[in-house]
Amino acid sequence: MHVDLYEKIWMYAAAGIIVVFLAAMGYTTVGRAMQPPSHVETIDPASVRTDEEFGSPGVTLHEDGTATVVIQAFMFAFLPLEIRVPRGRDITFRMTSPDVIHGFQIVQTNGNTMVVPGYVSQFTTRFDRAGEYLIVCNEYCGVGHHVMSATLIVEDMPGPSGAPDETEGAPGGTEGDR
Repeated sequence: MHVDLYEKIWMYAAAGIIVVFLAAMGYTTVGRAMQPPSHVETIDPASVRTDEEFGSPGVTLHEDGTATVVIQAFMFAFLPLEIRVPRGRDITFRMTSPDVIHGFQIVQTNGNTMVVPGYVSQFTTRFDRAGEYLIVCNEYCGVGHHVMSATLIVEDMPGPSGAPDETEGAPGGTEGDR
C-alpha cells in the first residue's frame, strides 16, 4: 500500500504528540506523586474532632493584626457557623474534613478551595470591605449539600495599635490578587 510522503509526516507527528502526552501524564502521576494543591499537610480524618487545632474551630487574632480561621467541614455544615474577621488584615483560612470532599467558597470573592479528608487546605486573603459574606460548599457532598453554608462577617476591629483600621477598597482576594 502506498502512503504519500505528507501523510506519513502527519502520521508520525500525530504519533509523536500522543507519545509526548502519555509520557507527561506518566511523569506527573508517578514522578510527581500527584498531591492536592496547597502546601501538603496531612491529618488523620478520624481524629479531626479531637485534634488540638481543629477540635476547637474558630478565629484567632494575632498581635500583628492578622487572623487565622480554623474550620471543620463535615456533612452538612461548617464549624463555626459564623466567622468574624477584621477588615483590611490578612486572614489565613485553615480547614479540613473528617468525612467526604467538600468545597469552600466565599461568595463574591475569589476565596475558594477544596476540603479533602486527610489534608489541611489553607489560603490567605484580605477583605477590604466590611459586610457579610456567604460561605457555601461548592463540591457535591451528599443529599444535604444544598444546606451547607456559613456566614463570614468582616468588621472594623481595632488594629495592633488599638485604633480602627482605615483601609478602603474592593471585596477580598487571595494573595496573588493584591
